[in-house]
Amino acid sequence: MQYKAPVNDIKFILFDVLGADKLHELDKYSEATPDIISAVIEEAGKLATEVLQPVNKVGDEQGCQYDPQTHNVTTPKGFKEAYKQFTEAGWASLDSPTEFGGQGLPHTLKFIVDEMVCSSNLSLGMYSGLTHGAISALYAHGSNELKATYLAKLISGQWTGTMCLTEPQCGTDLGLTRTRATPLSDNSYSIKGTKIWISGGEHDLAENIIHLVLAKLPGAPDTTKGLSLFLVPKYLPGGSERNPAFCGGLEHKMGIKGSATCVMNFDDAKGWLVGEPNDGMRSMFTMMNEARLMVGMQGLGIAEMAFQESLSFARERLQSRSLSGPKNPDEAADPIIVHPDVRRMLMRQKVLNEGMRALALFTGHQLDLSVAHPDATVREGADDMVQLLTPVVKSFLTDEGFNNADQGLQVLGGSGFTTDWPLEQLLRDSRISRIYEGTNGIQAMDLVGRKLGLNRGRLIGHLLTTLNDYVKGNASLPHHDALEVAVKSLEKATQWIAANGMKDPEQAGAAASPFLRLMALTVIAYMWSRMAAAAKEQLNAGEGNTPLLESKLVSAQYYFDKLLTESTWLLADITSGKDSMMALTDEQW
Repeated sequence: MQYKAPVNDIKFILFDVLGADKLHELDKYSEATPDIISAVIEEAGKLATEVLQPVNKVGDEQGCQYDPQTHNVTTPKGFKEAYKQFTEAGWASLDSPTEFGGQGLPHTLKFIVDEMVCSSNLSLGMYSGLTHGAISALYAHGSNELKATYLAKLISGQWTGTMCLTEPQCGTDLGLTRTRATPLSDNSYSIKGTKIWISGGEHDLAENIIHLVLAKLPGAPDTTKGLSLFLVPKYLPGGSERNPAFCGGLEHKMGIKGSATCVMNFDDAKGWLVGEPNDGMRSMFTMMNEARLMVGMQGLGIAEMAFQESLSFARERLQSRSLSGPKNPDEAADPIIVHPDVRRMLMRQKVLNEGMRALALFTGHQLDLSVAHPDATVREGADDMVQLLTPVVKSFLTDEGFNNADQGLQVLGGSGFTTDWPLEQLLRDSRISRIYEGTNGIQAMDLVGRKLGLNRGRLIGHLLTTLNDYVKGNASLPHHDALEVAVKSLEKATQWIAANGMKDPEQAGAAASPFLRLMALTVIAYMWSRMAAAAKEQLNAGEGNTPLLESKLVSAQYYFDKLLTESTWLLADITSGKDSMMALTDEQW
């Protein structure tokens, strides 16, 4: 089926729940009027449907092709043309800085476009997605000379960027990095080493590829504190001289086959320092945090496409009769959407998708406030929220993106297990999102091990205050009591980790993943309460899209009845501690 961008739902969340229609009142986003935002959303939906989706299946079938003689990589048929349309229409530059040719629009719009791109063609979206992270890292930490040389063409999409961290012997533990950087007399560096799993490391979509590479300088500490970040272009400044940074092969993957995942060999390639020596992790985290939010939108994009496919199938597939009597008496059977168990799967997809979208756009809106609001206190609070929720968005949206693709495949039954339908590709494509840019377990450890204690607990304190103030100030709203219970569960879990995790790090480690999920479910409950309140207000006033608003009230009820109840056993999981998890000896396995 043809992808249909969820434009109405996005606008409802942005304008009626978050108040993002007021972003143009901030000087930085003065051009982001409601009309401009609406136009961008609608045009992005058309791009996804008409340009990106048509080459998605061929990307999966053909994959990328590697030539060992030239070290070149050819992308699937139609990718070059689609990428050209994407960049020439300005989608690559949407929220990039205006001084280097970007449009300077709100980050929230980038989140929305990311979802649509990933719904329609996740593989193709990878090339521009990581480029955007490279832009942010270079803009924040690069020298004026590097910015002047590279940013404009990266922003336009004429060049693309990569993130080169992982090596054969190290993934998460980057202190084991072996790539070395040797200073040269002209203030550049000679980069030598091998990186693996490099998305977009080599391809034929752009004129140049700019690698951001972690490496160690001579005498640097042999830990993450000894890492520096270097810019290493495929072609050196001037455009014709080839830098010895070559693709050594492609990974053979279960999904995202149209995305070139490369082994990259840097054979004394020329590079330039980004940021300060031995401060590469701080510079790279600018890129990584942005990439983590982008990967969260990948999960949401896959979840949305899976829902659309399974809903369409369930409406058309005739099988058996409704338990309450025939609903389609003129046919031999009823459509399977009438069956409760099929409804269970579809409702879980729909309600989680809309809740995850609200969580993501809430985070994007906070990101915009953190960089554009005139009040320093508001900026600080918004930045706290973004830092705290980044691992939550990355993990929860990718976990449920995969789960919703799995549910969608189940709705299709045997048809879903064949390549005649797109669900099996969505399932394969989505699986990597729970692994790259830091596995979801690592995200949970970042949340519990770093974010909870950051600035003496200010980040989690800000979230809990926001939730409690909302609960106390809205006692008459639907689902108030259930939301209050969930917030108290999150508070109790936070207190338990604070009391036990400091004494025993393994207690924090054992609680990390359920705690992240509890936080996600609780914040989504807060968003569902706000969505239900906005829908009810508009219905009472006789305004708005009545079917959409009525569906919000039903969906909110489903969330609080069927999904938020998980928070009870998540709290029990957390507070039961590590003992049964860590008790087995080596011999007992």
